Amino acid sequence: MQNTALVLSLSTPFLKPPNPTKHSKFTRLSLSSSPTPLGLTFIHGLPPKSFLYAFSSPRFNTPIFGSLSISSQRNNKFKLRAASSPENADDTVKPSGVIKTLQLGAMFGIWYILNICFNIYNKQVLKVYPFPATVTAFQVGIGTLMIILMWASNFVTRPKITSSQLAVILPLAVAHTMGNLLTNISLGKVAVSFTHTIKAMEPFFTVVLSALFLGERPTLWVVSSLLPIVGGVALASFTEASFNWTGFSSAMASNLTNQSRNVFSKKLMAKEEETLDNVNLFSVITIISFILLVPAAIFLEGVKFSPSYLQSAANQGLNVRELCVRSLMAGFCFHSYQQVSYMILGKISPVTHAVGNCVKRVVLIVSSVIFFQTPVSPINSLGTAVALAGVFLYSRAKRIKPKPKAA
Repeated sequence: MQNTALVLSLSTPFLKPPNPTKHSKFTRLSLSSSPTPLGLTFIHGLPPKSFLYAFSSPRFNTPIFGSLSISSQRNNKFKLRAASSPENADDTVKPSGVIKTLQLGAMFGIWYILNICFNIYNKQVLKVYPFPATVTAFQVGIGTLMIILMWASNFVTRPKITSSQLAVILPLAVAHTMGNLLTNISLGKVAVSFTHTIKAMEPFFTVVLSALFLGERPTLWVVSSLLPIVGGVALASFTEASFNWTGFSSAMASNLTNQSRNVFSKKLMAKEEETLDNVNLFSVITIISFILLVPAAIFLEGVKFSPSYLQSAANQGLNVRELCVRSLMAGFCFHSYQQVSYMILGKISPVTHAVGNCVKRVVLIVSSVIFFQTPVSPINSLGTAVALAGVFLYSRAKRIKPKPKAA
Protein backbone atom coordinates (compact mmCIF):
# COMPACT_ATOMS: atom_id res chain seq x y z
CA MET A 1 0.00 0.00 0.00
CA GLN A 2 1.39 3.34 -1.02
CA ASN A 3 1.62 6.16 1.44
CA THR A 4 2.84 9.71 1.56
CA ALA A 5 6.20 10.50 3.18
CA LEU A 6 7.69 13.85 4.01
CA VAL A 7 11.24 14.32 5.27
CA LEU A 8 12.40 17.71 6.56
CA SER A 9 15.90 18.82 7.49
CA LEU A 10 15.50 21.66 10.01
CA SER A 11 17.83 24.03 11.84
CA THR A 12 14.93 25.85 13.50
CA PRO A 13 11.54 24.62 14.73
CA PHE A 14 9.07 24.11 11.90
CA LEU A 15 6.54 26.94 11.73
CA LYS A 16 3.82 27.04 9.09
CA PRO A 17 3.56 30.49 7.45
CA PRO A 18 0.14 32.12 7.57
CA ASN A 19 -0.04 32.39 3.79
CA PRO A 20 2.19 29.87 2.04
CA THR A 21 1.27 31.01 -1.44
CA LYS A 22 2.24 34.59 -0.71
CA HIS A 23 5.48 34.18 1.20
CA SER A 24 6.97 31.02 -0.17
CA LYS A 25 7.84 29.20 -3.32
CA PHE A 26 8.48 25.60 -4.28
CA THR A 27 11.10 24.39 -6.68
CA ARG A 28 11.19 20.85 -8.04
CA LEU A 29 14.71 19.48 -7.80
CA SER A 30 14.87 15.76 -8.51
CA LEU A 31 13.27 12.36 -8.07
CA SER A 32 13.83 10.40 -4.86
CA SER A 33 14.99 7.40 -6.89
CA SER A 34 18.33 9.18 -7.19
CA PRO A 35 20.99 8.83 -4.49
CA THR A 36 20.17 10.43 -1.15
CA PRO A 37 20.72 14.22 -1.35
CA LEU A 38 23.31 15.78 0.93
CA GLY A 39 21.80 16.99 4.20
CA LEU A 40 18.60 14.92 3.96
CA THR A 41 17.54 11.85 5.90
CA PHE A 42 16.66 8.88 3.71
CA ILE A 43 13.54 6.91 4.69
CA HIS A 44 13.77 3.29 3.70
CA GLY A 45 10.84 2.21 1.56
CA LEU A 46 10.07 5.61 -0.02
CA PRO A 47 8.09 5.07 -3.24
CA PRO A 48 10.19 5.50 -6.36
CA LYS A 49 7.98 8.21 -7.84
CA SER A 50 8.26 10.86 -5.20
CA PHE A 51 9.55 14.34 -5.65
CA LEU A 52 12.19 16.26 -3.73
CA TYR A 53 11.34 19.85 -3.04
CA ALA A 54 13.18 22.84 -1.64
CA PHE A 55 11.05 25.21 0.37
CA SER A 56 12.17 28.74 1.10
CA SER A 57 10.48 31.69 2.76
CA PRO A 58 11.55 35.16 3.87
CA ARG A 59 10.27 34.20 7.34
CA PHE A 60 12.98 31.54 7.69
CA ASN A 61 16.72 32.11 7.81
CA THR A 62 17.56 28.80 6.15
CA PRO A 63 15.96 26.75 3.39
CA ILE A 64 13.98 23.62 4.28
CA PHE A 65 14.31 20.57 2.09
CA GLY A 66 11.67 17.90 1.82
CA SER A 67 10.78 14.75 -0.01
CA LEU A 68 7.10 14.32 -0.79
CA SER A 69 5.32 11.41 -2.42
CA ILE A 70 1.59 11.42 -3.08
CA SER A 71 -0.37 8.20 -3.07
CA SER A 72 -2.94 7.30 -5.69
CA GLN A 73 -5.24 5.96 -2.96
CA ARG A 74 -8.28 7.96 -1.90
CA ASN A 75 -7.29 7.95 1.76
CA ASN A 76 -3.97 9.73 1.43
CA LYS A 77 -1.68 9.65 4.46
CA PHE A 78 1.64 11.27 5.13
CA LYS A 79 4.52 10.86 7.52
CA LEU A 80 6.63 13.69 8.91
CA ARG A 81 10.08 13.21 10.37
CA ALA A 82 12.42 15.96 11.47
CA ALA A 83 16.13 15.57 10.76
CA SER A 84 18.89 17.80 12.01
CA SER A 85 21.15 19.42 9.50
CA PRO A 86 24.81 18.55 10.11
CA GLU A 87 26.09 21.97 9.15
CA ASN A 88 23.73 23.69 11.58
CA ALA A 89 24.01 21.24 14.48
CA ASP A 90 26.05 23.66 16.58
CA ASP A 91 23.72 26.64 16.09
CA THR A 92 22.35 26.51 19.65
CA VAL A 93 21.80 29.39 22.04
CA LYS A 94 24.34 29.20 24.85
CA PRO A 95 24.47 31.41 27.97
CA SER A 96 26.94 34.21 27.69
CA GLY A 97 30.19 33.83 29.60
CA VAL A 98 29.77 37.36 30.94
CA ILE A 99 26.35 36.48 32.40
CA LYS A 100 27.78 33.37 34.07
CA THR A 101 30.61 35.44 35.56
CA LEU A 102 28.17 38.04 36.88
CA GLN A 103 25.96 35.34 38.41
CA LEU A 104 28.95 33.72 40.10
CA GLY A 105 30.17 37.10 41.35
CA ALA A 106 26.73 37.82 42.80
CA MET A 107 26.74 34.45 44.57
CA PHE A 108 30.15 35.19 46.08
CA GLY A 109 28.89 38.59 47.26
CA ILE A 110 25.82 37.02 48.90
CA TRP A 111 28.04 34.37 50.50
CA TYR A 112 30.31 37.03 52.04
CA ILE A 113 27.47 39.29 53.22
CA LEU A 114 25.53 36.44 54.85
CA ASN A 115 28.71 35.24 56.58
CA ILE A 116 29.48 38.71 57.94
CA CYS A 117 25.90 39.16 59.18
CA PHE A 118 25.94 35.75 60.87
CA ASN A 119 29.13 36.44 62.77
CA ILE A 120 27.94 39.87 63.91
CA TYR A 121 24.50 38.67 65.08
CA ASN A 122 25.96 35.54 66.60
CA LYS A 123 28.57 37.44 68.60
CA GLN A 124 25.93 39.88 69.86
CA VAL A 125 23.77 36.98 71.08
CA LEU A 126 26.64 35.05 72.70
CA LYS A 127 27.80 38.16 74.58
CA VAL A 128 24.56 38.38 76.55
CA TYR A 129 23.42 34.73 76.35
CA PRO A 130 26.55 32.63 76.99
CA PHE A 131 25.12 29.21 76.20
CA PRO A 132 26.82 28.10 72.95
CA ALA A 133 25.23 24.63 72.80
CA THR A 134 21.71 26.07 73.10
CA VAL A 135 22.49 28.81 70.57
CA THR A 136 23.96 26.29 68.10
CA ALA A 137 20.94 23.99 68.47
CA PHE A 138 18.61 26.93 67.82
CA GLN A 139 20.56 27.98 64.71
CA VAL A 140 20.58 24.46 63.29
CA GLY A 141 16.87 24.21 64.11
CA ILE A 142 16.19 27.29 61.96
CA GLY A 143 18.14 25.61 59.16
CA THR A 144 16.12 22.41 59.56
CA LEU A 145 12.87 24.38 59.26
CA MET A 146 14.16 26.08 56.08
CA ILE A 147 15.09 22.71 54.58
CA ILE A 148 11.65 21.26 55.29
CA LEU A 149 10.01 24.27 53.62
CA MET A 150 12.27 23.95 50.56
CA TRP A 151 11.48 20.27 50.20
CA ALA A 152 7.74 20.79 50.78
CA SER A 153 7.58 23.51 48.10
CA ASN A 154 9.68 21.42 45.67
CA PHE A 155 12.20 24.26 45.49
CA VAL A 156 14.75 21.49 46.05
CA THR A 157 13.95 17.88 45.24
CA ARG A 158 13.80 15.80 48.41
CA PRO A 159 16.34 12.96 48.21
CA LYS A 160 15.61 9.33 48.95
CA ILE A 161 18.13 8.20 51.54
CA THR A 162 19.07 4.54 51.75
CA SER A 163 20.26 2.88 54.93
CA SER A 164 23.75 2.49 53.50
CA GLN A 165 23.91 6.21 52.64
CA LEU A 166 22.67 7.12 56.12
CA ALA A 167 25.42 5.03 57.67
CA VAL A 168 27.98 7.01 55.65
CA ILE A 169 26.44 10.42 56.35
CA LEU A 170 26.05 9.93 60.12
CA PRO A 171 29.77 10.27 61.06
CA LEU A 172 30.00 13.32 58.81
CA ALA A 173 27.03 14.85 60.63
CA VAL A 174 28.66 14.17 64.00
CA ALA A 175 31.85 15.95 62.91
CA HIS A 176 29.78 18.81 61.45
CA THR A 177 27.87 19.17 64.74
CA MET A 178 31.02 19.23 66.83
CA GLY A 179 32.70 21.73 64.49
CA ASN A 180 29.84 24.22 64.70
CA LEU A 181 29.50 23.85 68.47
CA LEU A 182 33.23 24.36 69.05
CA THR A 183 33.25 27.40 66.76
CA ASN A 184 30.45 29.00 68.77
CA ILE A 185 32.27 28.25 72.02
CA SER A 186 35.30 30.10 70.63
CA LEU A 187 33.22 33.02 69.34
CA GLY A 188 31.69 33.41 72.79
CA LYS A 189 35.10 33.60 74.49
CA VAL A 190 37.34 35.63 72.14
CA ALA A 191 37.02 38.26 69.42
CA VAL A 192 35.50 37.26 66.08
CA SER A 193 38.66 38.33 64.26
CA PHE A 194 40.84 36.11 66.47
CA THR A 195 38.59 33.05 66.05
CA HIS A 196 38.80 33.33 62.28
CA THR A 197 42.54 33.95 62.39
CA ILE A 198 42.88 30.61 64.20
CA LYS A 199 40.55 28.97 61.69
CA ALA A 200 43.04 29.96 58.99
CA MET A 201 44.91 26.86 60.24
CA GLU A 202 42.41 24.62 58.42
CA PRO A 203 44.83 23.79 55.54
CA PHE A 204 47.36 22.49 58.06
CA PHE A 205 44.87 19.97 59.45
CA THR A 206 43.72 19.05 55.95
CA VAL A 207 47.25 18.13 54.88
CA VAL A 208 47.98 16.15 58.05
CA LEU A 209 44.69 14.21 58.01
CA SER A 210 44.89 13.52 54.27
CA ALA A 211 48.38 12.10 54.69
CA LEU A 212 47.33 9.92 57.64
CA PHE A 213 44.02 8.55 56.37
CA LEU A 214 44.06 8.97 52.58
CA GLY A 215 47.75 8.39 51.92
CA GLU A 216 48.06 11.70 50.03
CA ARG A 217 51.63 12.95 50.15
CA PRO A 218 51.78 16.77 49.95
CA THR A 219 54.10 18.46 47.49
CA LEU A 220 56.98 20.65 48.55
CA TRP A 221 54.99 23.74 47.54
CA VAL A 222 52.06 22.75 49.77
CA VAL A 223 54.32 22.10 52.76
CA SER A 224 56.09 25.42 52.20
CA SER A 225 52.78 27.29 52.19
CA LEU A 226 51.93 25.88 55.63
CA LEU A 227 54.90 27.63 57.25
CA PRO A 228 53.50 31.19 57.04
CA ILE A 229 50.07 29.90 58.14
CA VAL A 230 51.42 28.35 61.35
CA GLY A 231 53.82 31.23 61.99
CA GLY A 232 51.17 33.89 61.38
CA VAL A 233 48.63 32.28 63.70
CA ALA A 234 51.27 31.90 66.42
CA LEU A 235 52.28 35.56 66.10
CA ALA A 236 48.66 36.73 66.21
CA SER A 237 47.92 34.53 69.23
CA PHE A 238 50.83 35.87 71.28
CA THR A 239 49.66 39.45 70.79
CA GLU A 240 45.85 38.95 70.95
CA ALA A 241 44.21 41.18 73.56
CA SER A 242 41.20 38.88 74.01
CA PHE A 243 43.25 35.66 74.19
CA ASN A 244 42.13 32.87 76.51
CA TRP A 245 42.81 29.17 76.32
CA THR A 246 39.17 28.11 76.05
CA GLY A 247 38.58 30.25 72.97
CA PHE A 248 41.91 29.27 71.40
CA SER A 249 41.63 25.52 72.01
CA SER A 250 37.97 25.32 70.90
CA ALA A 251 38.79 27.10 67.63
CA MET A 252 41.68 24.69 67.05
CA ALA A 253 39.43 21.73 67.84
CA SER A 254 36.83 23.03 65.36
CA ASN A 255 39.54 23.03 62.70
CA LEU A 256 40.25 19.39 63.49
CA THR A 257 36.60 18.30 63.38
CA ASN A 258 35.68 20.28 60.28
CA GLN A 259 38.64 19.06 58.28
CA SER A 260 38.18 15.49 59.45
CA ARG A 261 34.62 15.76 58.10
CA ASN A 262 35.96 16.86 54.73
CA VAL A 263 38.66 14.19 54.59
CA PHE A 264 36.38 11.35 55.65
CA SER A 265 33.70 12.49 53.22
CA LYS A 266 36.19 11.90 50.40
CA LYS A 267 37.01 8.46 51.74
CA LEU A 268 33.49 7.30 52.59
CA MET A 269 31.39 8.88 49.85
CA ALA A 270 33.74 7.57 47.17
CA LYS A 271 32.50 4.06 48.00
CA GLU A 272 28.88 4.98 47.28
CA GLU A 273 27.55 4.48 43.78
CA GLU A 274 24.62 6.82 44.38
CA THR A 275 25.93 9.97 46.00
CA LEU A 276 23.89 13.04 46.92
CA ASP A 277 24.36 16.46 45.41
CA ASN A 278 26.07 19.06 47.61
CA VAL A 279 22.92 20.94 48.65
CA ASN A 280 20.95 17.84 49.67
CA LEU A 281 23.98 16.34 51.42
CA PHE A 282 24.31 19.48 53.52
CA SER A 283 20.55 19.46 54.17
CA VAL A 284 20.57 15.90 55.48
CA ILE A 285 23.63 16.64 57.64
CA THR A 286 21.87 19.71 59.08
CA ILE A 287 18.77 17.72 60.08
CA ILE A 288 20.87 15.01 61.75
CA SER A 289 22.90 17.72 63.48
CA PHE A 290 19.72 19.24 64.94
CA ILE A 291 18.60 15.84 66.24
CA LEU A 292 21.99 15.42 67.94
CA LEU A 293 22.27 18.94 69.33
CA VAL A 294 18.95 19.20 71.15
CA PRO A 295 19.68 16.47 73.76
CA ALA A 296 23.35 17.52 73.89
CA ALA A 297 22.40 21.13 74.71
CA ILE A 298 20.00 20.02 77.43
CA PHE A 299 22.61 17.68 78.89
CA LEU A 300 25.45 20.25 78.83
CA GLU A 301 23.58 23.44 79.74
CA GLY A 302 20.07 22.47 80.81
CA VAL A 303 16.92 24.23 79.60
CA LYS A 304 17.90 27.86 79.14
CA PHE A 305 14.76 29.28 77.55
CA SER A 306 13.16 30.21 80.83
CA PRO A 307 12.15 33.87 81.44
CA SER A 308 14.86 34.31 84.08
CA TYR A 309 17.66 33.56 81.62
CA LEU A 310 16.10 35.77 78.95
CA GLN A 311 15.77 38.58 81.49
CA SER A 312 19.42 38.10 82.42
CA ALA A 313 20.32 38.70 78.78
CA ALA A 314 18.13 41.81 78.77
CA ASN A 315 20.05 43.20 81.75
CA GLN A 316 23.28 43.00 79.71
CA GLY A 317 22.12 45.19 76.85
CA LEU A 318 19.62 43.25 74.69
CA ASN A 319 15.93 43.08 75.56
CA VAL A 320 13.99 39.88 74.92
CA ARG A 321 12.67 41.07 71.55
CA GLU A 322 16.12 42.10 70.30
CA LEU A 323 17.60 38.81 71.51
CA CYS A 324 14.96 36.78 69.64
CA VAL A 325 15.30 38.81 66.44
CA ARG A 326 19.10 38.56 66.42
CA SER A 327 18.93 34.84 67.17
CA LEU A 328 16.52 34.30 64.27
CA MET A 329 18.68 36.37 61.92
CA ALA A 330 21.82 34.51 63.01
CA GLY A 331 20.12 31.16 62.35
CA PHE A 332 18.85 32.30 58.95
CA CYS A 333 22.24 33.68 57.87
CA PHE A 334 24.06 30.64 59.28
CA HIS A 335 22.12 28.18 57.15
CA SER A 336 21.85 30.43 54.08
CA TYR A 337 25.55 31.20 53.76
CA GLN A 338 26.42 27.50 53.95
CA GLN A 339 23.79 26.64 51.34
CA VAL A 340 25.18 29.32 49.02
CA SER A 341 28.70 28.02 49.65
CA TYR A 342 27.68 24.51 48.55
CA MET A 343 25.92 25.96 45.49
CA ILE A 344 29.10 27.80 44.51
CA LEU A 345 31.13 24.62 45.04
CA GLY A 346 28.88 22.90 42.50
CA LYS A 347 29.83 25.50 39.87
CA ILE A 348 33.59 25.83 40.38
CA SER A 349 36.54 23.65 41.33
CA PRO A 350 37.38 23.00 45.00
CA VAL A 351 40.67 24.89 44.64
CA THR A 352 38.91 27.99 43.30
CA HIS A 353 36.40 27.67 46.12
CA ALA A 354 39.30 27.58 48.60
CA VAL A 355 40.64 30.86 47.16
CA GLY A 356 37.19 32.42 47.54
CA ASN A 357 37.03 31.17 51.12
CA CYS A 358 40.40 32.78 51.83
CA VAL A 359 39.16 36.13 50.51
CA LYS A 360 35.98 35.69 52.58
CA ARG A 361 38.03 35.25 55.73
CA VAL A 362 39.95 38.46 55.02
CA VAL A 363 36.71 40.40 54.48
CA LEU A 364 35.19 38.88 57.62
CA ILE A 365 38.15 39.71 59.86
CA VAL A 366 38.35 43.30 58.61
CA SER A 367 34.59 43.88 58.90
CA SER A 368 34.42 42.42 62.43
CA VAL A 369 37.35 44.56 63.59
CA ILE A 370 35.60 47.67 62.23
CA PHE A 371 32.12 46.79 63.56
CA PHE A 372 33.16 45.72 67.08
CA GLN A 373 36.07 48.20 67.20
CA THR A 374 38.41 45.42 68.25
CA PRO A 375 41.80 46.72 69.46
CA VAL A 376 44.47 45.35 67.15
CA SER A 377 48.22 45.90 67.60
CA PRO A 378 50.56 46.20 64.59
CA ILE A 379 52.21 42.84 65.40
CA ASN A 380 48.80 41.20 65.71
CA SER A 381 47.79 42.61 62.32
CA LEU A 382 51.05 41.36 60.83
CA GLY A 383 50.48 37.85 62.18
CA THR A 384 46.93 37.76 60.77
CA ALA A 385 48.12 39.04 57.38
CA VAL A 386 50.94 36.47 57.20
CA ALA A 387 48.57 33.62 58.09
CA LEU A 388 46.02 34.68 55.44
CA ALA A 389 48.78 35.09 52.86
CA GLY A 390 49.84 31.53 53.65
CA VAL A 391 46.28 30.31 53.07
CA PHE A 392 46.28 32.01 49.68
CA LEU A 393 49.64 30.44 48.80
CA TYR A 394 48.29 27.05 49.88
CA SER A 395 45.33 27.37 47.51
CA ARG A 396 47.70 28.30 44.70
CA ALA A 397 50.08 25.44 45.56
CA LYS A 398 47.22 22.96 45.31
CA ARG A 399 46.91 23.88 41.63
CA ILE A 400 50.44 22.69 40.94
CA LYS A 401 50.23 19.05 39.98
CA PRO A 402 53.26 16.86 40.76
CA LYS A 403 55.19 15.65 37.77
CA PRO A 404 54.63 11.96 36.99
CA LYS A 405 57.61 9.76 37.75
CA ALA A 406 59.43 8.41 34.75
CA ALA A 407 59.10 4.64 34.29
